[in-house]
Amino acid sequence: MHSTGHVEFSDRRKAAAAAKTASVQAYRAARTASAPQREANQLERAAVAKAREIRRAQREHAKLEERARLDTESAAREAQKAALEAVELDARAKANAAEEAAQKAKRDLRYASRKARSN
Repeated sequence: MHSTGHVEFSDRRKAAAAAKTASVQAYRAARTASAPQREANQLERAAVAKAREIRRAQREHAKLEERARLDTESAAREAQKAALEAVELDARAKANAAEEAAQKAKRDLRYASRKARSN
């Protein structure tokens, strides 16, 4: 009952087991052979990650320095603005005082001229 070209089940099982064993051995051999390259890749990825972290820290530091510079400039502008407003307020107060003095002088002059006419 054994015909040519017909494979028994046990033969197929043996062939499948042999193929699986060969596949596992090939995988292990490839993994062993690629171990140095894998380690080199891991080291390279670690170096790239470290460089990326350094650049991120530098960007953060530069951002903080820029923010501090802008805050300093803003504070200086605010101080300058406050000083200018104080000077303007003082100038307005002096101008008002001078105007009031001039008005008082005119009033006193009118009063004196009325007094002179009535005498």
